[in-house]
Amino acid sequence: MMPKTLKNVIKFICFFGIGVLLIWLVTKDLTPEQWDQINVAFRKANYWLAIPAVVMGLVSHWLRATRWKLLMKPLGHQPSTLNTFFAVMVGYLANLAVPRLGEVTRCGILAQYEKIPADKLVGTMIAERAVDMVCLLLLIAVTILTQIDVLGAYVHHDIYLPIAAKIANANGTQLLLLAAAVMVFILALLWLLRRFARSKAAITVKALAKGVMEGILSIGKMENKWSFILQSILIWGCYLSQVYIGFYCLQETSHLGISAALAVLMIGSIGMIVTPGGIGAYQALVQKALELYGISYVIGYAFGWIIWVVQTLLVVFVGFLSLVALPILNKKQTAAPAKS
Repeated sequence: MMPKTLKNVIKFICFFGIGVLLIWLVTKDLTPEQWDQINVAFRKANYWLAIPAVVMGLVSHWLRATRWKLLMKPLGHQPSTLNTFFAVMVGYLANLAVPRLGEVTRCGILAQYEKIPADKLVGTMIAERAVDMVCLLLLIAVTILTQIDVLGAYVHHDIYLPIAAKIANANGTQLLLLAAAVMVFILALLWLLRRFARSKAAITVKALAKGVMEGILSIGKMENKWSFILQSILIWGCYLSQVYIGFYCLQETSHLGISAALAVLMIGSIGMIVTPGGIGAYQALVQKALELYGISYVIGYAFGWIIWVVQTLLVVFVGFLSLVALPILNKKQTAAPAKS
C-alpha cells in the first residue's frame, strides 16, 4: 500500500501540473503587445476595491462555519463558532494543496479540539457538500435561463455550427467510422460498468452517492432548516458580490452587471474544482466567460488573475492565522492536567 502522504504529494503534483499546463496553453500565443496590455491592466487596477471583496469573502467563510454548526446540532454537538471557523479556513488552506483534502482536514481539526466523533463530522461534511452541489446546479440553471440569448448564441456559433459543419463535410466512410467508434465506446462503457459493478471503487462511489442523497434529505428534518437554507443563499450571494465588486477594479469591466457576474461565478466555480485552488483553470474559464460580454482576451485574463489572487491570499493569510490561533484558543482544553 502506498503511504497516504506520498499519495497526497502525487495528487498535488498531478493537479498542480494540470494548472501549470492550463496557464501555458492560455499564455503561449500571447504577443508582446498583449503582455504589455495585461501588465498595464494590473498597474491601473483599483486594488482598494479588493477590500470590500475580501470582507464579503470573510463573511461567506463565517456563514459556512455557522451553517456547518446547524448540521451538528441534531447530533447533539455545539462546537465553538471560532473553532468551527478556524477549522473551515484550515480546510480551505489544505484544498490549495490537494483538492478535497480540506474536507478531511477540517473534520479532523474539529474532532480534535471539540471532541466530536470524526465519522459524524464526515457525515455533516457530505451533507454540506451535497447542498453546495445543488446550489451550483441551481446557479447554472438560473444563469442559463436568464441569459439564454448570450449563452445560447455562444453554444450555437462556437459549438453546434463547427460540429455540424464537420459532419456535413464528412464522407460516407468517415461517418461510418464515427458511428462505429461511438458504438464501440458505448459497448465498452457498458462492459466496464458490468465488470466493475462490485469492485471497491464502484462500491465507494455508490456509498458516496447514497451519502449525498441522505445528506440532502436530512436537511428537511432539521429543526433550523430555514436558517440553513437562508445561510446557503447568503453564502452564494457573498460569492456573487465578490465578482460584482471585482468588476469595478478594472475600468474595462466596470460596466458589467449582475448577469455577467452570474456567468463568471458559475464558470469560475467549476474552475475551482478542477485544479488546486483553481490555479490555471479559474483564470482561463473566467476569461472565456467575459469574452461573451465583449471583454477582450487580455482584460478578461487579467481580471481572472486579480480575483483569483485576492481570494487565494485571503485563504492563505486567514488559514495560517487559524493554524496558529487554534492551539492558543484551546490551550486550557488541550493542556494536560497537572500532577499532584
